[in-house]
Amino acid sequence: MKQIFLFLAILATTSSVAFSQEPPKSPRITAEGKDVKISYGQPSKRGREIFGKLVPYGEVWRTGANEATEITFAKNATFGGKPVKAGTYTLFTIPGQKEWIFILNSSLKQWGAFKYNEIKGNDVLQVKVPSSKLSAPVEKLTITLPANKLVVEWDKTKVEVPVKS
Repeated sequence: MKQIFLFLAILATTSSVAFSQEPPKSPRITAEGKDVKISYGQPSKRGREIFGKLVPYGEVWRTGANEATEITFAKNATFGGKPVKAGTYTLFTIPGQKEWIFILNSSLKQWGAFKYNEIKGNDVLQVKVPSSKLSAPVEKLTITLPANKLVVEWDKTKVEVPVKS
């Protein structure tokens, strides 16, 4: 009888712990386009000022939340007009008020951009692109891969990079 009560107590405890877990605030999202896939942590605005404050201008950013964003090219392609070989890369950005720098780096599984200075020698390419202002804010960081481009939208900022495979 004691074993039954012990079993029920353990079952109740593990069930309440399992069901009380909240979904992550910045879930890992995957976007796919023609021969290109991107995986990123999707943070929300939640009333915060994003670019220039939460994400400082002129500093390397992981382009998302938690683990740095990764982009995979199924075959050789061009990114921002520059050639890139098939493979997976970490995608960093340096946001600016009028233009952004996109960086593809061969060091994978980075947590944030904290060690970027240690791995920047593994940069494969850097591309500068203009940013534009959106009329309405976008609540969640959104990265999409419509035909021949990568689009980043968050808060009132939109940035596009030409991508051809």
